Formats: sequence, structure tokens, C-alpha cells
Amino acid sequence: MSTAIAPATTQLATFHLAGHLFGVPVSLVQEVLTEQPRTPAPLAPGAVAGLINLRGSVVTALDLRRRLRLADRGPDQVAMNVVVRNADEVWSLLVDSIGEVVQAAEGTFEPPPDTLHGPLRELIKGAYKLDGALLLVLDVHKALDLDSAV
Repeated sequence: MSTAIAPATTQLATFHLAGHLFGVPVSLVQEVLTEQPRTPAPLAPGAVAGLINLRGSVVTALDLRRRLRLADRGPDQVAMNVVVRNADEVWSLLVDSIGEVVQAAEGTFEPPPDTLHGPLRELIKGAYKLDGALLLVLDVHKALDLDSAV
């Protein structure tokens, strides 16, 4: 009797943004929230959509559509919040809709597709080929580095 070694997998929390499927490591996700009231943050970079109150803590809300230079959300579209931890900071990533947690096999990971350009390509670690979908893995640390040239 031989024992087969299971292929290594990565757990990713997924979300949709401008027709794309994105994922971030589950280990970085603190929680997922519906639309939250935001307070404007004057003089903040353009990708900052404002500040939200998360049980008494002030959290910066980053609009991923703006950060990735995608078309703005329509006036009737509601933004969902993927709350992530980056080092000692907590951020809210504004996305179009929440997906599910998926197990992606390490062997299906590839570099960012050549069809992606600009910030969308720079802020993606790579992609997993899923049945019927391409899952783009967001580099959370780079996406939150608002001082970078991307």
C-alpha cells in the first residue's frame, strides 16, 4: 500500500472587482462586512475612499477600483468591505462582491497574465487557473503601499 502525498494548496478568500475574480490569503483576512458609512479623509491619496469606524477603531478604506485604476463603481453599486491585516495595521478593501474561500493547488499558480497592464499587473502576485475562471492573487502589501509608484 502506497501513501500518496496530497498536493500543496493555498486557501484564498475571493472577491469580485470590475468583472475580475481576485483572491487574498485567508490568513490576512480579519472579516468581511457589508457597506459601511465612511468619513472623508481630506488630503489622502485618491485611492483612499475614507475612514470607517470598526467597533471603535478607525480603519482606512481603500477603494481597490481606484487603486488598480479600474472604472469607478456605478452610483447604484454597493461596496463590500474585506478587512485585512497588514503588519500592525487594519485596512478595509472596498470590493464589488464577496466570493467564497477556495483551495487553489500550488501547481496551478502562474505569473501574472500578459494581458494585464499597469497597476493591475504590478499589484498581482500571479494567478490560479480554476474551473472556468482565472483567480488573480492580489499582493496586499503592495496594494496598501500608497507611497509606491504604482
